[in-house]
Amino acid sequence: MTEIHTFEDARRTVANGATPTAAAAALVATLSEYEKLWCLDGDAPTWAGLKFLGGDGYHKAVFIGGELDRVGFPGIRFSDGPRGAVVGNATAFPVPMARGATWDPDLEERIGDAIGTELRAAGANLTGAVCINLLRHPAWGRAQETYGEDPHHLGEFGAALTRGLQRHVMACVKHFACNSMENARFSVDIEVDDVALHEVFLPHFRRAIDEGAASVMSAYNSVNGEWCGQSHALLTDVLRYEWGFEGFVISDWILGVRDAATSVTAGLDVEMPYRMVRQQHLPAAIAAGEVTWADIDRSVTRLIATLLRFDEVLSTPAPDAAVLGSPAHRALARETAARSVVLLRNQPMGDEGPVLPLDPSRRLAVIGRLAGTVNIGDGGSSDVWDLDCRTVLDGLRDTIADVVHDDGSDPARAAATAAAADAALVVVGYTYLDEGEYIGETDASLMALFPPGDEPDVVDRFEAQLAQLPDTPKPDRLAVRPRMFSRGGDRNSLRLLPDDVALIRAVAAANPRTIVAIQAGSAVITTEWNDAVPAIVQAWYGGAEAGAGLADVLLGDVNPSARLPFTVPADEADLPAFDANATTFTYDRWHGWWRARRLGIPPAYPFGFGLSYTTFAIADATAAVSADGAAIRVTGHLANTGDRDGADVVQVYATLPDPEAPQRLIGFARVHVPAGATVPFSIEVPTARLATRDSATRSWRPPAGTHTVTVARHAADPGSLQLDINL
Repeated sequence: MTEIHTFEDARRTVANGATPTAAAAALVATLSEYEKLWCLDGDAPTWAGLKFLGGDGYHKAVFIGGELDRVGFPGIRFSDGPRGAVVGNATAFPVPMARGATWDPDLEERIGDAIGTELRAAGANLTGAVCINLLRHPAWGRAQETYGEDPHHLGEFGAALTRGLQRHVMACVKHFACNSMENARFSVDIEVDDVALHEVFLPHFRRAIDEGAASVMSAYNSVNGEWCGQSHALLTDVLRYEWGFEGFVISDWILGVRDAATSVTAGLDVEMPYRMVRQQHLPAAIAAGEVTWADIDRSVTRLIATLLRFDEVLSTPAPDAAVLGSPAHRALARETAARSVVLLRNQPMGDEGPVLPLDPSRRLAVIGRLAGTVNIGDGGSSDVWDLDCRTVLDGLRDTIADVVHDDGSDPARAAATAAAADAALVVVGYTYLDEGEYIGETDASLMALFPPGDEPDVVDRFEAQLAQLPDTPKPDRLAVRPRMFSRGGDRNSLRLLPDDVALIRAVAAANPRTIVAIQAGSAVITTEWNDAVPAIVQAWYGGAEAGAGLADVLLGDVNPSARLPFTVPADEADLPAFDANATTFTYDRWHGWWRARRLGIPPAYPFGFGLSYTTFAIADATAAVSADGAAIRVTGHLANTGDRDGADVVQVYATLPDPEAPQRLIGFARVHVPAGATVPFSIEVPTARLATRDSATRSWRPPAGTHTVTVARHAADPGSLQLDINL
């Protein structure tokens, strides 16, 4: 191998056939000790960085780590992006939970491509957009940032987003692992056995890693007594040894590293985003023999090798900034907003038929404070500074000539407004104040992690970089928000606010043709008012084109095809325990639709459920094992028995021979069927998807014995078809 003294030398060497790891190791061998340590954390100074962050810096600049000017190594340039590029005035897409409701990984891959394009245009080469923590309980404050409660469904969406993003940037998968409590995230220890960990809380991470994700972000919480940012069991035993991950691991922001030495030896490569814990303590730890230079070299090599591995993508010219918020991306946001709306209820109104779809020639009363409010979700690290967001009211006024609005602050006045209309839409739900990322009270001892001051030369470098930043206008709608992040946190209740319930009842009493649209990040219990209205839609935080997308569905221009990515319970007591202030908590295999099935609890709306303006039926289902035993092919026909074109989601579940094992979702397909037609479907399921965890050997047992395959339209479908297969 030719001599390597610069990153450009390493790039040429890889182009000539060397492995990225070998070329990276050769470059690392030429670095000074200071340069190597520089690569192990973010490049920004802590206190100056925090000041910039508090001044909306998260939306103005990427976070740089490991940049080495002397050898031309660009380092990482991180920006978040679960619902759009966080840096710059990008397109705000519907939140991931809404996109999970589409059950369409192809659509999610297109969204990843769009977000990745905007991220590159904003200067990023790495994004934390792939948030795939499992929704164990709907009270979790950041539920909106993930895709649902089932690991297979979640993994397919994480893999799809990864594919789309990595046409333009490196994808970072987060938060590894068992991170699904927000208020206690800095202090809680999750106790989980090996089977539950590997069968429930990790499969989706492995799916994204197998798809080629460049990076992993560790979580704040601890698992089985060790902080995730310094967990050898997670970062080395699982991620490296079991899964063969070759990329690099970064910490969660600011408080993601507790001990400098342990984090390095456990397998965490880069502390982000500041020169904080490692800058203070690693030199002494090396001198004391707690960390070796071989450990340091290993992490730096992983970082450089990953950028070499993605060089073909990252060396292409960045798109022009005009791509941010482009018409094509706004059209995709509108398509996604419409495709994500779940029709939960649409009862017939006597001889008139169901309320939905609406007749655009009739008067519509739109009621509620959220109807005229831009409500795109959490105000934390996933927020997007989109300058052109359209409300529900905007979308409906674009398509219906006669729309009247009342903010709902006076139920009697709202009822009178509704009574004078042909139909009424009540928009209710939550905002960033009710749920989202929590930046609030934390353990006071964590202040000991911060350095006493910044390094002057690092501050000078940082301020010079800030001086070069382009202007990023802040949306006017955010003028009333507190600076920095919101404090939404975990939900206090799974029900609507009492004022919302009172408003629904008042409007429904005045106008029997009342529709309720729910804006929220996960399940909302509806049983106390469900029967008062004939129609309900789950409308989520629908992004910049939320209003237009919802209008497309309400008016029938788009036939609703979304399906719930979680179970909606009838009562809070139907769910597993949740303690927002826990210091220790046990996770097991039973939550969501698995728990409901095991305990015989009928949900209000089951996992995978959703209505349409037409009707569907599955017929002729078969399941056959391939000759080599590597896959199960499930085939059949889906009939559209109504008079509108539409799409349905065929879902495949498996019951294992072990009566104590939860059922599994093992495959699904979104199938479009013209009105009155029947089309075939085919879903291939790798048999490895049915493997079970052997804790004694820390390995996987291949499936064996009789498995029952259920082909259904949702997890509680009374019309499902059961097929036995022998493996």
